[in-house]
Amino acid sequence: MMTPEEITEVKRLFYGEHWKIGTISTFLYRHPDAIKRAVNVESFLRKGRTVARKIDPFVEFIESVLKDYPRLRATRIYEMIVPRGYEGSISQLRREVKELRPLVREEAYMKLRTMPGEQAQVDWAHFGEIQVGSATRKLSAFVMTLSWSRAFHVVFTLDQQMGNFLRGHMEAFEYFGGVPRTILYDNLKSAVLQRQGKAIHFNPRLLELAGHFHFEPRPVGVARGNEKGRVERAIRYIRESFFAERRFKDVDNLNAQFCKWRDEWAHRRPCPGNSSVTVAEAFMQERKALMPRNERPFSCVTMETIRSGKQPYLRFDCNDYSIPYEYVRRPLTVLADSDTIRIMHKGEEVARHQRCWDKQQIIELQEHISALTEMKHSARQSREMSVLFSGVEGAKELLEKVVERGDSLAKATRQMERLLDEYGADEMKIAVAQMLARDVTSPSALAQILEQERRKQRMKPAMKVEISNDPRVRKLRMAPPKLGGYDDLTK
Repeated sequence: MMTPEEITEVKRLFYGEHWKIGTISTFLYRHPDAIKRAVNVESFLRKGRTVARKIDPFVEFIESVLKDYPRLRATRIYEMIVPRGYEGSISQLRREVKELRPLVREEAYMKLRTMPGEQAQVDWAHFGEIQVGSATRKLSAFVMTLSWSRAFHVVFTLDQQMGNFLRGHMEAFEYFGGVPRTILYDNLKSAVLQRQGKAIHFNPRLLELAGHFHFEPRPVGVARGNEKGRVERAIRYIRESFFAERRFKDVDNLNAQFCKWRDEWAHRRPCPGNSSVTVAEAFMQERKALMPRNERPFSCVTMETIRSGKQPYLRFDCNDYSIPYEYVRRPLTVLADSDTIRIMHKGEEVARHQRCWDKQQIIELQEHISALTEMKHSARQSREMSVLFSGVEGAKELLEKVVERGDSLAKATRQMERLLDEYGADEMKIAVAQMLARDVTSPSALAQILEQERRKQRMKPAMKVEISNDPRVRKLRMAPPKLGGYDDLTK
């Protein structure tokens, strides 16, 4: 800022000696704009202006727009007046907007002061994306900062679901060795579900956590990020000093690297607001003022109810996890943490899997698939037996003898089903009766008896007819036509 003596000297050189603005700026080592302000050159030059400016017809419009929207940028006003016929440059518009813009009073903020152990601040931070298998996952960080000592703890995760939100609190409390009395949150969904003025609807899971560890959850005001500026500054410090150009194998490796960096570097820096001690020294003092941590376990899993489909799989987080086939098309509850997926039905665990962070993967237990395969096989055998038992008298007794002798029931059933299709139920009844009379159980013997009977009656050999396995074809039944109408033709 120029002193009164300098302003007087500038006016003398400009008005008395008729020096140019650039010459005065060079000799007094001042910016040309400062020299112009000192001599009020804009008003001086405009007094004798005879040529109208291109922007003059739009001055009244610009004033009205700035009156309603004081912070509107000159580039946006330029887009508004060009269609209205403005042909001047944007530079001329910027100069005019600078003069016409009303004075906007900036908000002043009070300095935040807290006592040791009184307050912590929490927030999520985004750190780009990482590759997990063939999937791309968003990398996030849960950050909790103690307001007095500025000590912080970070948990890097692959999502921002409630389970990891609760897990971040648990790990932070364990590292701090205690619990702060109040924790500030932004208006994120993990903390606040709804808010209307002072009426706040907290997330029930957060209230469970607060009740377990006896702290007060407190959301900051809407659009008041400055109220949790200490965690915001911690996030910026972590982003610039730790994460920039960091190489890591996976999330676990990144968390291990952070803990080492935090203890060796971050907490050894001077404490903001009190440079006479380090963050680590201030943290040791604040740790004594924290509330004791509740040692009873608290479940921090993600809970979600999902209805299974017609296949024995349950889709969760873009992956399919196998379930017992008895639970298809039923609502099931998924309890998920960072390592394990538990699938529950009415409070009973029906399946457990290791969690997969890839996408579009099928995670299955062989016992689930084997049980379904065996059930399908048994069902097919049951349907085949029901056809035999209903169509061929004595078939059930013959198959019982097959089992008693230790032969394959499935093989015998398939062979008898094929013979039934080729020879018909009437011939099968006769052949099965002879088999039982002779106490013979081999299906090949049954086929031989059927062929001998066919030859005795001088019948043609049976022709094998291939029929589709399509159930619509298998179950198709044709009603025999009535031929009485043909007799009328002979009369």
